Amino acid sequence: MEPLWVFVGALLAATAVHVAGFLSIDCALDAKFNGRRDTYTNIAYVSDDPYVDGGKNHRVAAEFDDSSTAENLRTLRSFPSGLRNCYTLPTESGGKYLVRMVFFHGEYDGKTSPSFEVHLGSNYWDTFRNNDYWWSEAVFVAWASWVPLCLVNTGGGTPFVNTVELRPLLPSLYPQVTVNESISAFARRNLGANTSYRFPDDPYDRFWGWKVSSLWANLSTKETIQQEDNYAVPIPVLRTAVAPVNNATVLNLGTWETYKSSFEFKIFLHFSDIQNTQLRQFHIYLNDHEWYKKYSPPYLIAHSLYSIGWYKATEGTYNITLAATNASVLPPMINAYEIFNLIPHDTPRTSPKDCEMPPLVPIYIYFHTTHLCHCRL
Repeated sequence: MEPLWVFVGALLAATAVHVAGFLSIDCALDAKFNGRRDTYTNIAYVSDDPYVDGGKNHRVAAEFDDSSTAENLRTLRSFPSGLRNCYTLPTESGGKYLVRMVFFHGEYDGKTSPSFEVHLGSNYWDTFRNNDYWWSEAVFVAWASWVPLCLVNTGGGTPFVNTVELRPLLPSLYPQVTVNESISAFARRNLGANTSYRFPDDPYDRFWGWKVSSLWANLSTKETIQQEDNYAVPIPVLRTAVAPVNNATVLNLGTWETYKSSFEFKIFLHFSDIQNTQLRQFHIYLNDHEWYKKYSPPYLIAHSLYSIGWYKATEGTYNITLAATNASVLPPMINAYEIFNLIPHDTPRTSPKDCEMPPLVPIYIYFHTTHLCHCRL
């Protein structure tokens, strides 16, 4: 029987990579201005005019249009006309990318927040469900020299978007992602500290939101930790972890439910122990299924476990539990986790030779300097 988890370890420390090819679009930013740089990340943002047709530009309501709201969330483009409106982003066929759309309604139209779908090409990606703030992130391999990101009106109100971001990834990152299998981020959590990270702490600008619980004890270290190449979890994330309080033997990471019964999940658990004097060993369970036996995180070396197949619970409820073995002296611990759901490729891709980039659309590539990032997640 094929193992349910794959063990990933680092033999050599990964060199920090500062990606140069970010495309960051501030929707409804006035095209007359030569872009702007984000206050916190120093990332350069440009107008969305070259990348989309149609739509209307707006600013959020006055009560949100101040310094308490991130600059890239204060403007947005809505699409009151048409069932399907798409942004066209430049890609290199065969290249691997992270793409993110950020939504902040901000009562721009004086109405309640709508619901609508987001598609990656012609395939369903996510649903914006009457939230005030939301972000959707996907990892995919480009099938052409451009990729459409589409907002689909499903009758729940006018679709809109504030920010569109495209980040090139190294081919080694997320090796499970291929041209025929894309993934959507359901959750990504930094554990053991109430700090969120993105660029420059993560050179690929992934959002690492934090999560705390009164049932968890926070662990941390200032020691150097050896990264691994397939997931490149940022060092600040690896330097903190959680264990159960009071030296308990079971660590429950929480329960989540899915809003679509068709969702299938792949789970990535990231570890690096901060001590090596006593045995730490535990089993890992997804719902009632034992997925990995007798796991011991390595000392100051990043290791990741991930589920090979896609998992779908018939009841739609999911829970991850780490339980110490009888031989373990220390309780279970974990540094971070990522949960992805599958983006089904239900419709055929367009042939690359039929997808030439419109010649008048400029491609903006910016180099970034490193500044401390404060994230709004």
